[in-house]
Amino acid sequence: MLKARIIATGSYLPEKVLSNADLEKIVDTSDEWIVTRTGMKERRIAGDNESNSDMGACAGKNALEKSSLKPEDIDFIIVSTITPDFPFPSTACLIQKKLGLENAAAVDIQATCSGYLYALDMAKAFVESGRYKIILVVASEKLSSIVDYQERTTCVLFGDGAGACIVSAKGKGLFVESIALGADGNLDGLIYMPAGGSNEPASVKTVEERKHFIKMNGKEVFKNAVRRMEKASKDCLEECGLSEKDVEWFIAHQANDRIIEAVGKRFSHLSKKQIYKTIHKYGNTSASSVAIALDELLSEEKIEGEGRILLTAFGSGLVWGAAILKPIEE
Repeated sequence: MLKARIIATGSYLPEKVLSNADLEKIVDTSDEWIVTRTGMKERRIAGDNESNSDMGACAGKNALEKSSLKPEDIDFIIVSTITPDFPFPSTACLIQKKLGLENAAAVDIQATCSGYLYALDMAKAFVESGRYKIILVVASEKLSSIVDYQERTTCVLFGDGAGACIVSAKGKGLFVESIALGADGNLDGLIYMPAGGSNEPASVKTVEERKHFIKMNGKEVFKNAVRRMEKASKDCLEECGLSEKDVEWFIAHQANDRIIEAVGKRFSHLSKKQIYKTIHKYGNTSASSVAIALDELLSEEKIEGEGRILLTAFGSGLVWGAAILKPIEE
């Protein structure tokens, strides 16, 4: 039986840093206000000529360089993003071109901040069915393009960046043991962008009314995020016959420090170090946040033995998910 595993990871962060001090000059806010409410100190912002696909290609290249694979070995690429370069063609096709993945089919998916987990689940299913052998998963976001820097409660939250992984049925890495996903479209109004789609196409009026930026009901998002990510995490563990104590590392979507801590408390045996965070330096990078954090964890720590990595995320839709990864030597 084929078993999907992550055999390499990669990430990319733009060079430009947007600090809390920088934001103090733009909107009515302060470093203290931002840190106490979010845990964020700075975030990365794409350069003027740096596209989403540029960042995604850099993350994918980073993953390829860590593997023993060549670009022509990749036979499918899945890209998760809510900030594509264009409505069409897909960002996946643009990344395919930039990386020279000549043998790969390519597709974009959109599952907001849970996008990396949704894409990973698709890759797992494709590999374990035998339909594709080696899949590049990319989560890339240029959120600075849809952030309203006149709205102080949201503009402090978001940054740009990309993460990637290569999924195959062979090789050393991390078994994708279990993934649990969920959605509730009844709560679609908690996080959304009002205009720019076919429901309300761009017009002078929509631009003047600033409808092409992220809108969010923070309090309701918080309550739902904690509950949904905890449930998905429990479902994953139950499917594998595991308990909370089998989790060695916990990576949640880097949306808000309070949310991460609230979900992390469910795993009381974990130290602060084991609840892995990048939020203080990158902010919320939507679909790519879990992917970036996983890549950084693997670069800093030797993951081995029976201890699992638990990933979980939550985002607009509403959509949420969790995944259990187990170290494998082969």
